[in-house]
Amino acid sequence: MIIEFKIEGMDCARCVDKIESAVRALPSVEAAKVSLIDNSALVKLNPSKTSQDAVFKAVESLGYNVSR
Repeated sequence: MIIEFKIEGMDCARCVDKIESAVRALPSVEAAKVSLIDNSALVKLNPSKTSQDAVFKAVESLGYNVSR
């Protein structure tokens, strides 16, 4: 499953790195690509092991807002 969503609050490449690392650390996330230019993320995951909500919570736990 591939999910795409908007992220508010990013302002530098370090933000992108933090979010990508946090999301990739979740079980069964195969890929995560965050775009500072588009303020968005594209995540490929196995939904039977990691929910979309878990991805959103991982991003929000870093202090960013997710548009659901």
